[in-house]
Amino acid sequence: MRANRRTLLQLGVVSALTQATPAFAQSSRSRTFDAADYGAVGDGVTINTRPIQAAIDAAAGEGGGVVVVKPGLYLSGSLFVKSGVTLSIERGATLRGVQDLAAYPMVRTRVAGVEMDWPAGLLNVYQQQNAKITGAGLVDGDGKVFWDSYWAVRRDYDPRDLRWAADYDCRRPRLVHVYDSQQVEVSGLNLARSGFWTVHVCYSRDVKVADLIIRNNIGGRGPSTDGIDIDSSERVLVERCDLSVNDDAICIKAGRDWDGLRVARPCRQVKIRDCIVRDALAGMTFGSETSGGFDDIEVSGLRIEYPVPLGIFFKSGHTRGGVISNIRLRDIHLQDVRTLMQVNLNWYPNYSYAQIPDGIADVPDYWRALATPVPREQGIPRIHDVRLSNIKAVGGKVGFAAAAYPEAPLKDFIFERLDWDVQDAGAIANAENWRFRDCNIDTLDGQGPKVTESSGVTGLRSRQA
Repeated sequence: MRANRRTLLQLGVVSALTQATPAFAQSSRSRTFDAADYGAVGDGVTINTRPIQAAIDAAAGEGGGVVVVKPGLYLSGSLFVKSGVTLSIERGATLRGVQDLAAYPMVRTRVAGVEMDWPAGLLNVYQQQNAKITGAGLVDGDGKVFWDSYWAVRRDYDPRDLRWAADYDCRRPRLVHVYDSQQVEVSGLNLARSGFWTVHVCYSRDVKVADLIIRNNIGGRGPSTDGIDIDSSERVLVERCDLSVNDDAICIKAGRDWDGLRVARPCRQVKIRDCIVRDALAGMTFGSETSGGFDDIEVSGLRIEYPVPLGIFFKSGHTRGGVISNIRLRDIHLQDVRTLMQVNLNWYPNYSYAQIPDGIADVPDYWRALATPVPREQGIPRIHDVRLSNIKAVGGKVGFAAAAYPEAPLKDFIFERLDWDVQDAGAIANAENWRFRDCNIDTLDGQGPKVTESSGVTGLRSRQA
C-alpha cells in the first residue's frame, strides 16, 4: 500500500490515507468554465442544479472544456457530464445532493442485476465518451433520508415475504453513475453518505477510478452503500482508493437471473490495485450478480482491516448462472478479518430467489423479470481458474468457508504463499484440483481445513499457532 496520505476535513471525517491531487492533462485548446459565471452560488442554500448543468452544457457546446466548481457548499440534484468535459470540484468545494428524490430524474439503467428505470445519480456520465469527474473536493450524498426510507420499506416487506423486492422498490440515488460510456475517469474526490451505491460503472469500457476516499457510515450505517461496483464493463482500472462503506467495498457484477442471462454481458479485463478497505460487510466481492460471467480480473495490493467480517467473497445463487474464470488475487493483507475467503453459491435465499406471493396483482415488469424461472442447468454458477498468491492474514477467525454445487465444483484453484494466522482453518467442499504451494496456515488446533466431497486437493498443511 502506498504511503502517500491526505486528510479529509469536511463533515468532520479524518482519513488515514492522503493522496496528492492527480494532475490531469488537458488539451491546450481546452477552455475553463467557472460554474459561478453561470449562476452557481456556494452558500449552502441555493439549488445549483441548473447553473452547474448550464456550465457543463456550455463546455460541451464548445467541443469540450473544464467546468470548475470553486470552494463553497453547493446544493444540487442530478448533473450529467458530457463528452469532452471535465467536471472539477476544487479542494474546499462541497457538492451536496438534495434530499428530494424528484431532483434525480429517472433513467434507464441496471440496478442490482436487473434493467429498469431508476433515479439518476448525483453525478452521471450517461452514454458519453472522454469525460472526467475529478478534483479534491467533497461530493456528499446526504443520504440518511434515503437510508431511512429503505428501512421503512424493509419493515413493511419482510413480514410479507417480499425481502427480495425491497431493494428494487425503494428508489435511492447513487453518488456517481457511469453508464454505457467510454474513456471515463473518476478520480481524486472525497465521496460521502451515498444514498445507495457510491460509484457504479455499468456497460462501459476504458474507465479509470482512482484516488477516491469513500466514507458512507457518517450519521448512521448506510444500507446498500457499496463502494465501487464494476458491472458488465471491460478495461476498467481501480487504484489507490480508501473505502469505508456498509456493504460490499469493491464488487464485480454481471447481471441477475433471467434478465442477466438475457443480457449476457460479462465483466472482464478489470484491474484493482493498491486500495484499502477500513469498513464494509465484505472487502473484495465477486457477485452476487454473476449471470454474464467474469473473466480476466486482477486484484493486487489490497489491504482489508477490522471491522470487515469477510475478506475475499464469491457469492451467487442457483438462479444466477454465469462463468467466473481467470481470477487473480495477489499481495493482499487481511488484518483481523473474521472469515478470510468465502464461496457461497446459495447466498441469502430471502433476497436471491424471487417469488411473487399469491393475491398480488399489477406487479411491475422488474418483479416479473426477477421471478421468471431459470432452468437449473442455466442457473448454476461455475467458478474455475482462480489463483491467490502472497496473501497475508493476521488475527483471522476462519480461513475457508467455501462450497459449491456437486454438479459444478470449484475447479482449478491455485494457492501460493499463503501466510495465515487464524483460529480455525475452516471448511472446503465441492472442490476439484485445488493446489497449495508454499502455504502456511497457523491455527489453534494445528488442523487444516476440513475437506469434503472434493478431489485433487493437494499440498495443504497447517501448524499449531
